[in-house]
Amino acid sequence: MSRPPSFTPPPGARAHRLRTPRGEFAVIDAGTAVKGTVLLVPGFTGSKEDFIALHEPLAEAGYRSVAVDGRGQYESPGAERDEAPYAQAELAKDLLAQAAAVGDGSPLHLVGHSLGGQISRAAVLRDATPFASLTLMASGPAQISADQQQRVKLLRDALAVMDMEQVWDAIQAMETPEETATGALDEGLDDRSDLRRRWLATTPAQLIATGRQLCAEPDRVAELAAVDLPKHVLSGERDDTWPIPVLDDMAVRLRAHRTVIRGAEHSPNTDRPKATADALIGFWDGVGARVTER
Repeated sequence: MSRPPSFTPPPGARAHRLRTPRGEFAVIDAGTAVKGTVLLVPGFTGSKEDFIALHEPLAEAGYRSVAVDGRGQYESPGAERDEAPYAQAELAKDLLAQAAAVGDGSPLHLVGHSLGGQISRAAVLRDATPFASLTLMASGPAQISADQQQRVKLLRDALAVMDMEQVWDAIQAMETPEETATGALDEGLDDRSDLRRRWLATTPAQLIATGRQLCAEPDRVAELAAVDLPKHVLSGERDDTWPIPVLDDMAVRLRAHRTVIRGAEHSPNTDRPKATADALIGFWDGVGARVTER
């Protein structure tokens, strides 16, 4: 479970509802699009707050950043038990609708973290024209690792017989003291109330459907490599969801720019936000320079 340093938007950012033809989505919107706009898509069990520490450095560099809760994630509404709206194709259509709604005439860069990367890939494969670049952040070429598949299966099985509050209590009971301390206190959260509130607001059907997708995602790297779009593979230096050699190989197959954030694991956006922001800015600035040269 991702652990953002805060659930409070930074100065200059605003939380609001993004209206699209596919419904309204909760977003945090920051900065002015001097150089471009960035659409930030969170991962499994995550939310728009996972990118909260990126908004200020991106704004200072001239980028507007819009982080979104997907359908059924945290503050975006979604069906409680019907899994159909959470099929990957439907979530990709949601993302394209979000892209259209945030479009302001500036280059639009897409960043997807983990599950959000695979949804972003699906959206780009459906229609790449809205986007100036794609960054896959800690998001691999196919299904997640065997160990993580077992964890997702346990979660799906639990959600079939327990409500979200009961599952939350079970997750807390299974965490080690070290995870409890570093997850809640050392990263700036006074307690776990924000994390608990996010968990309880996320719909079970969304978790079940997207968890199944993570365990069965096919390798679509060749399809993505054929799309004429600048690509960036960014990760921490350790990752137990998709091992680093797997991400390295994917970057080669995509002919993508590759960044490894030292001292970060599966969530470089929360583990090392300044280094992550610097890497993203450097990539986008380079994309902008290439476009200008043309």
